[in-house]
Amino acid sequence: MPTAKQTYQQNLKQLSDRLVAIQQPIRILDAIKWPAQWREEFFAKGEKTPPPATKAYYQTIPLDYNIDKVKADLKTLLSDVKKTLGKKDPLGMILQDTTEQYLLVMELIKDRGTTGFIDHSRALYGSAHDHLIGDRRSLKEVGEHLCEIFHLPAAKHISFSQPKLHDAERSVEILQNKLNGYFTRHKVQVKLSDGIVSDAAAGGDSIKLNSRSTFSDRDLHVLEVHEGWVHVGTTLNGRAQPYATWLGIGSPRIAAHQEGLAVLLETLTFASFPSRARRISDRVTAIHMAEEGADFLDVYRHFVNVGLSKNDSYAVAQRVFRGGRVDGGSAFTKDLSYVRGFVENLNFIHSAISSGRPELIPMLFVGKLNLHDIPALYSAYLNGIIDAPQYVPQMFSDLNGLYVWFGFANGMHLIDMKRVQNHFIDLFKDIPKVCPTTMSPTSVQDIEW
Repeated sequence: MPTAKQTYQQNLKQLSDRLVAIQQPIRILDAIKWPAQWREEFFAKGEKTPPPATKAYYQTIPLDYNIDKVKADLKTLLSDVKKTLGKKDPLGMILQDTTEQYLLVMELIKDRGTTGFIDHSRALYGSAHDHLIGDRRSLKEVGEHLCEIFHLPAAKHISFSQPKLHDAERSVEILQNKLNGYFTRHKVQVKLSDGIVSDAAAGGDSIKLNSRSTFSDRDLHVLEVHEGWVHVGTTLNGRAQPYATWLGIGSPRIAAHQEGLAVLLETLTFASFPSRARRISDRVTAIHMAEEGADFLDVYRHFVNVGLSKNDSYAVAQRVFRGGRVDGGSAFTKDLSYVRGFVENLNFIHSAISSGRPELIPMLFVGKLNLHDIPALYSAYLNGIIDAPQYVPQMFSDLNGLYVWFGFANGMHLIDMKRVQNHFIDLFKDIPKVCPTTMSPTSVQDIEW
């Protein structure tokens, strides 16, 4: 006869597996994607006509499921979770919350191309007016501050272009070799794709590279860390869970943790660069503009005017208005997740160290989760219900270096940096503004100031 613990484990797995199966065909980004040719048509028409992303267009995108049937299945599951595990069971509450998220996703997809789309998007991903956990500042304020930092002259001063030497096919080979050394227990496949808008996208145990894109060595380092170590790594860690199998799937409630952790890893490994970081902060500005009533052309022209290329400006506007209304009044707010998640993951790590609980930090990689899930997941780990993550970046498995890094960073708060900067600015004033050849592939005489 099974023990109470064994019965609980069996029930948890059975309910979790049901959620995994129900959500399997749901792909939010596939349901709101724009054809690649719209970009070429936009420029061919003189950048005066927004892409034809209407409600009628979204209705032509086929879904591999029936929305009403999925909603009914989710509601039945929600009821069964409460009956079987109890309304207050810690892991059951995470399962309930995740199930409820997918009910909201059904409403989001149903309302593509309408003004109601943004209401569901805000419920799932938040608003630029939201405040960060435990802080008075809004995402809009943080985004604006980051934009200022990444627009400083120093950002341009050090942003040496790294040539995009590798076509997509060669990039697949290079990235595959990088990931083979990290994923020692699973086969992670890197492959070409014609169906993605971005340069790359992670999906389960694979990473797709846009067949039309070219990549630099720096780009591939970012993809190794961002898409590989974080997105694929946490998926595989979640799928390996014996009972809490929902940790292998990504509902919107985990978006901030996932994207923020990926950006944080880019930063800690020195893979990122100013123009990429600026792109992430620019998305907050774009979403705020859309929430305030800007249309596609307003957002596109704004970024062209502040110095982004036309292609990059189109990409920012596309990310914000996919699923919404290009004439204004509705937008997709998912891209707030990068800045929100970066700050909140950083604060979580800082707080875990400061409060003497550094053992919680590797749990960031145990699967697809929300930061608020970690106490329940860690307790379940201690009880043998959750397994430790299999793939954890070295700096998070051996916390010594991370502890020292955060310790020194915390100590910097005691210093009046404005006075320090003024001292060194005065020291620098007579130094010629020429970038040393040891730092740049461009010769000094060729630099224009």
